[in-house]
Amino acid sequence: MSIYDTLNPKQREAVEHHKGPLLILAGAGSGKTRVLTHRIAYLMEKYDVSPWNILAITFTNKAAEEMRERVNDIVGYGAEHIWVKTFHSTCFRILKQWIDRLGYSKDFTVYDSDDQKTLIREVCKYLDIDTKIHKERTLMSVISNAKDKLISPEEYAKSAQGDFIKEKYAKVYSEYQLRLKGNNALDFDDLIFKTVELLQLDKEVRHFYQDRFKYILVDEYQDTNHAQFVLVKILADGINEYGEKEHNLCVVGDDDQSIYKFRGANIYNILNFEDEYPQAKVIKLEQNYRSSQNILNVANAVIKNNIGRKEKALWTDNPQGKPVTYISYETDYEEAEGVVRDIRNMVLEGDASYSDFAILYRTNAQFRIFEEKLLERNIPHKIIGGQPFYSRKEIKDLIAYLRTIANGADDLSVKRIINVPKRGIGLATIDKVANFALDNNMSFYDALMNVDYIPSVSRASSKISSFVSFIEILKSNLNNENYSLLDLFDEILEATAYEESLDDSDPTIYQDRLDNIGEFRSKIASYLENTDEPPSLQGFLEEVALVADIDNLDENADAVVLMTLHSSKGLEFPYVYMCGMEEGLFPSIMAINSEDPDAQIEEERRLCYVGITRAQKHLTLTSAYKRLLRGNMQFNRTSRFIEEIPEDLLDNQNKARYNKNFFMSNTSSEESKSNPFSSFKLNTLSNPYSSKPRDFGGNKLEKLSYEVGDTVEHQRFGIGKVLNINAAGRDYEVTVEFPKAGVKKMMSSFAKMKKVD
Repeated sequence: MSIYDTLNPKQREAVEHHKGPLLILAGAGSGKTRVLTHRIAYLMEKYDVSPWNILAITFTNKAAEEMRERVNDIVGYGAEHIWVKTFHSTCFRILKQWIDRLGYSKDFTVYDSDDQKTLIREVCKYLDIDTKIHKERTLMSVISNAKDKLISPEEYAKSAQGDFIKEKYAKVYSEYQLRLKGNNALDFDDLIFKTVELLQLDKEVRHFYQDRFKYILVDEYQDTNHAQFVLVKILADGINEYGEKEHNLCVVGDDDQSIYKFRGANIYNILNFEDEYPQAKVIKLEQNYRSSQNILNVANAVIKNNIGRKEKALWTDNPQGKPVTYISYETDYEEAEGVVRDIRNMVLEGDASYSDFAILYRTNAQFRIFEEKLLERNIPHKIIGGQPFYSRKEIKDLIAYLRTIANGADDLSVKRIINVPKRGIGLATIDKVANFALDNNMSFYDALMNVDYIPSVSRASSKISSFVSFIEILKSNLNNENYSLLDLFDEILEATAYEESLDDSDPTIYQDRLDNIGEFRSKIASYLENTDEPPSLQGFLEEVALVADIDNLDENADAVVLMTLHSSKGLEFPYVYMCGMEEGLFPSIMAINSEDPDAQIEEERRLCYVGITRAQKHLTLTSAYKRLLRGNMQFNRTSRFIEEIPEDLLDNQNKARYNKNFFMSNTSSEESKSNPFSSFKLNTLSNPYSSKPRDFGGNKLEKLSYEVGDTVEHQRFGIGKVLNINAAGRDYEVTVEFPKAGVKKMMSSFAKMKKVD
């Protein structure tokens, strides 16, 4: 029996294709790696293609190693001569041989991100550019984006003329590249950028590799950026012995799984492949070997709503399986409790192991509640693509503030935040205070309180005294019975401007950190609402300490996996829970409010498709009617992605006390589309515009001093205009647009805004 007899007809057609460009549209779970490795073997066996003439490129080292192992197993002798590499390792190998033709020495160094940041700092100092205004990370991102698009410093400078900010960036980019070359160094983006430059400028080198790589295979083609596209195009542009361009280029990918636009991926590289190569053969791999048909039906129903895609529909010979479950919970805590209880019951009944389960979510901030519930039930779990919630820097910083207020003897916490955000208290000063504390047998905080007796730190004494005074004021505020832990938390954020101090050069990371801070505020609000004891700072810290005490889990342990949807790509699990299926959370509010919402929503829908197709046996989708976001209660309507699934494909379970569909019945579809966070126009008990607005418990709400359309003043954000007012339990959720801070959603009792006449 031949190894090719195990392939389905479409797979075999792709494997046996000989010459000319080939586009393999490989749907989720359709066996694309199997096709690639079998194609390499077939080319060598059937057409006597030399392994020397084959190049296989993928994105990650893990994928390259997996492909290399499979190629070695199938091909056997000669497999070591096949290049199976990532884009960057391919370019590194080319440059190692030829970079001297670009004026570099072959013993060049590759700088990592820390090296880049140090060099950028030196450049900014030389150019007299303030890195507090133009942050290093922002400049690194600008340069990286330019290189991804193959824009040289000279070209960038030309396009920047007349734009004051971009002209500064151009100067940094130019000087940065000069210093890199002077140091005989490349950054990571240069590996591809300089390889393309080499191939474009040097005819001999270009022809050498075009002649060598007669057959090129590229995996995950939908994730390529412009520089990678050009690199592949040049290599595949060789001429055969008859003076013809054969373009023996095989690209494999799935436009429906293109989810890395924020990293520079250009979906049009795969969508326009046939425009670039009109003679291309297109083969669709639509048979799925992973999931049940019911799961695939749901995936197909969602993704077909995208306009910018190649038409295809997944099918399988696997059993039909159970219908996909959709559960709408009352709160995010009930959502987490329900998911964790469901997992525990299935394991106890012997139907599955913990490692069979994955909990997927849109943002990292969402996993905190699931983590707590898993800990409460002593269920082993591991978090992929992110640290445990309480191990994140911003959360550890804020906990350190709370611990310092609760217990000044906690030296580690005090040292952690004495210069966070920066107060001009350097490491040398901290060391001197620490030595004084040790010599006088006192805590670090006590030494700070006695800074006037440490003469060697006199220059920093006023800054230290200011820090101590701030902590002491917060301690005294806690003695006021009307001053809550939420007031304390908000005052720490406002007085230190902690959020403003965060690096905002990468919008995605910055937003994640803000979301984490908001989630921590939600944790405090939940503690105040649910504690059986009188609430106290010490009680809260004890609860956090118990939850945060997480052992490192073995990679092979029987554990539930928690990860973002982005991190789940390429993985599969018997049982998958996709949580937080609400408008504004998934799709994200950033996508909805972006400059190009149609394109961003399509990317979010592809991300949803990726999540759905991770499930093998069963998929559960969940949402919450009420969710704490940044300490504020949100009432979000069901995600449009749920609404795109036909009712007969879902086992719809409503566990919310209040029926969302009833509350949404008076909200026009146009209003919902334009503002996903718009308040559901509830009955008069909760309508903020009724004469006597009340919460669900029937308690009368006090009337606000301002209305929609009024101008108000916030202590932190300044003057703004009220866009919306929603009743939320015993409070109001107020949406205000501020000229500098943008649109903010706040609870009225905490915002304490005043109307401005």
